[in-house]
Amino acid sequence: MIRCVELWTGTDRKSHFREGFIDLEVGLRGDAVSSKLMINEAVFHQTDTDPKLGWHPDPARQLVITLSGMLEFETADGRFTLQQGDVLFTEDTSGAGHNWTLIGDQPWRRLYTVLEPDTVVPFRSATSISADLKTAAGVKGANP
Repeated sequence: MIRCVELWTGTDRKSHFREGFIDLEVGLRGDAVSSKLMINEAVFHQTDTDPKLGWHPDPARQLVITLSGMLEFETADGRFTLQQGDVLFTEDTSGAGHNWTLIGDQPWRRLYTVLEPDTVVPFRSATSISADLKTAAGVKGANP
């Protein structure tokens, strides 16, 4: 599973988040793959020192793949961290937005992929995965 955190703007005009994963299926060679995602553009970024941007929304609906570095995000819901290999799925393109801070002395290297408007991201929240596991455990443990 690939860890993913989704950010979105609520009706309160504040950014909210939920943790989860990119949903993967068995591929042709037995590896795990997602569905294909249509993107408009991709760009690499490197931030060496914390720019202290303050609270801000994202400019577009996008996936941000962390290549290296670690940072802490803050939203109306609280805080979460991102590190190498994590994906951030941003849909908080309006409202108060979020804030982030670099952790440690390593630069944050990432790939921004701006999504086509109709692209469906195969995100599954951690709570839905937990519920699926509980249901599966109940089914396995049931007597015939």
